[in-house]
Amino acid sequence: MATKKDTQSPALHDADSHDLIRVHGARVNNLQDVSIEIPKRRLTVFTGVSGSGKSSLVFGTIAAESQRLINETYSTFVQGFMPTLARPDVDVLDGLTTAISVDQQRMGSDPRSTVGTATDANAMLRILFSRLGKPFIGSAKAFSFNVASISGAGAVTVQRAGQTVKERRSFSITGGMCARCEGRGKVSDIDLTQLYDDSKSLAEGAFTIPGWKSDSQWTVGLYAQSGFLDPHKPIRRFTKKEMQDFLYREPVKVKVNGINLTYEGLIPKIQKSFLSKDKEAMQPHIRAFVERAVTFSSCPECDGTRLNEGARSSKIERKSIADACAMEIRDLADWVRGIEEPSVAPLLLALRQTLDSFVEIGLGYLSLDRPAGTLSGGEAQRVKMIRHLGSSLTDITYVFDEPTIGLHPHDIQRMNGLLLQLRDKGNTVLVVEHKPEAIAIADHVVDLGPGAGTAGGTVCYEGSLEGLRSSGTVTGRHLDDRASVKEAVRKPTGALKIRGAKANNLRNVNVDIPLGVLTVITGVAGSGKSSLVHGSIPADEGVVAVDQAPIKGSRRSNPATYTGLLEPIRKAFAKENGVKPALFSANSEGACPTCNGAGVIYTDLAMMAGVATTCEDCEGKRFDASVLDYHLGGRDISEVLAMSVTEAEKFFGAGEAQTPAAHRILERLADVGLGYLTLGQPLTTLSGGERQRLKLATHMGDKGGVYVLDEPTTGLHLADVEQLLGLLDRLVDSGKSVIVIEHHQAVMAHADWIIDLGPGAGHDGGKIVFEGTPADLVADGSTLTGEHLAEYVGA
Repeated sequence: MATKKDTQSPALHDADSHDLIRVHGARVNNLQDVSIEIPKRRLTVFTGVSGSGKSSLVFGTIAAESQRLINETYSTFVQGFMPTLARPDVDVLDGLTTAISVDQQRMGSDPRSTVGTATDANAMLRILFSRLGKPFIGSAKAFSFNVASISGAGAVTVQRAGQTVKERRSFSITGGMCARCEGRGKVSDIDLTQLYDDSKSLAEGAFTIPGWKSDSQWTVGLYAQSGFLDPHKPIRRFTKKEMQDFLYREPVKVKVNGINLTYEGLIPKIQKSFLSKDKEAMQPHIRAFVERAVTFSSCPECDGTRLNEGARSSKIERKSIADACAMEIRDLADWVRGIEEPSVAPLLLALRQTLDSFVEIGLGYLSLDRPAGTLSGGEAQRVKMIRHLGSSLTDITYVFDEPTIGLHPHDIQRMNGLLLQLRDKGNTVLVVEHKPEAIAIADHVVDLGPGAGTAGGTVCYEGSLEGLRSSGTVTGRHLDDRASVKEAVRKPTGALKIRGAKANNLRNVNVDIPLGVLTVITGVAGSGKSSLVHGSIPADEGVVAVDQAPIKGSRRSNPATYTGLLEPIRKAFAKENGVKPALFSANSEGACPTCNGAGVIYTDLAMMAGVATTCEDCEGKRFDASVLDYHLGGRDISEVLAMSVTEAEKFFGAGEAQTPAAHRILERLADVGLGYLTLGQPLTTLSGGERQRLKLATHMGDKGGVYVLDEPTTGLHLADVEQLLGLLDRLVDSGKSVIVIEHHQAVMAHADWIIDLGPGAGHDGGKIVFEGTPADLVADGSTLTGEHLAEYVGA
């Protein structure tokens, strides 16, 4: 009997009415009581100038509250082990679903973290080799470079039938870690010539280590007066025993000038005091010393594979797990498809799906042994996307932070397809984006602004893409902007010759990079651009490299401390008032004693979110009251740090507060479009684009004739790109050579010379496919870059 169906359309069910995410009265960071309704199961793009409040609304409000509510479903015991999240400053948040944030944070830089370990592909490969590898060497642990082989034996005491019995027990764990490099693939060596001048004695100042002064008993004095060494003998004339004590002696207590100190060899002391710290957090001169003194080379035992001989000896179809991890992922996917073994069929299916996801997302050129810390922000974001592509979950809110970062225009089309695929499965997709190609696929657009910082934080427009074009907002006006190809280009003054470049996928590349002009290096993601520039251009005194690594900083860090601006300001205050400069630092003697210079007092509430309240004594100014009695040009130090860059530029440019050193730094900050930032604004509140430009402004003060910039348009709005192009022009016109790795067509069109790599990614790339002017590239039209540039300029 056929099943009867009701042909009348039923009334809308109450459960189907919840089709909006409602935000009312959001005040996170610079948001000014924002109220908005976002459609569910649609793709909504958030636009606006850098610093307008996009991330504050999407990540800081919607995604943060969703995460907090999920955490609250666990017991208080479990919550005690989880990060505590405060409720965002918002009146009403309604209609939220589970949010998954896929941000552009670089992946951890631990040397043992690779693309394979970050995506579980390595875990599946290890199981596969432990089941099918010949000869059999052990469980999956035997193929892990994070597990060392250990064994032990001894007597244990056990109670049996009321009697104490001693038994001999032994254990062994077979791991895959290379014993020489401990699974890192590289071994470090210290260049002793960078630590001391062996022609001098300790008394003559042999040490060349930063901060090691001859009058310091903690460093130079400790070695000179330890009793183990002759301080008046040149180091090169030390005996074998003296050299051993000097370089490698185990820690031992000694008395120097009546003080008990610990003496240890120079090598372990340097390793503890310099090498154990995060290189990016070091001061520039310390970082430069570490880069000179420490050399890294491939481990001779494992040949850089991180695995011991046992793990490399077991093979499937003549390939070891090291060989498999070194293959490009698209080639590995083909190899795995050729393995047919019913006993591991579910494992092979899962592994194929993961590897195919890499290829689908445009990362087939990577290998599983690629260190995770070497991925760009865009690559890291796409690696995080992989686990979500094949997910069966629906009604999830996916939040993306500029997913097109680091993508060639050719790759952006593929990324757009993936975002639409997630939406079509019934998910809500929220995207923070600047690229017109990505904004074009939006079902709904929310434009924040009108300006950045305190001049932003309001919703200027919400609706369709067509409505945005005619809205008159900053984004609407610039959406269809197209830079025209330069008619006249500058003439080079010389050339930087690169010969036989073979780093990573480069194929014996020979190229002359012109100097004295703006040169843009282009090509699809993975074509070898960064390998050519960062791997072949010598990092000597004349080259200033600004990479994509994010700037780090705590709540105590701000533009004044990061750029070095605070130093001349403190000295000017000290000179004017006849006191110490340390008084004018909230991290030193001038700090408010109640809040220790933080400006707020934190109250820890265990598994509940901690509470930060403004310090009542200093009223959030961070300084001791006595320090605020000292003035420069009629302002105290807290008033100066509350100034915007534009205001401070006028303040320190003329009058009694005139400070040339401070004024130069402020001019650079204004040049990169950060005139609205306040000097004391915590770095933790800056957007990605603001951090990138802050870093650029800092490096502009470095001495050098060649500037190498890695995707400087990252996080920049269409309107900000114009300002960046003006800045690059000013650098070139002042006699500098500027080399830019870039995908943005406006920067390509503005170049004097373009070098295009390709034709594809990975082993399909690594060749120079075009050299010439932007006009020649458009006319040539034979490369992917040429096609997209011609389409952009309307040729």
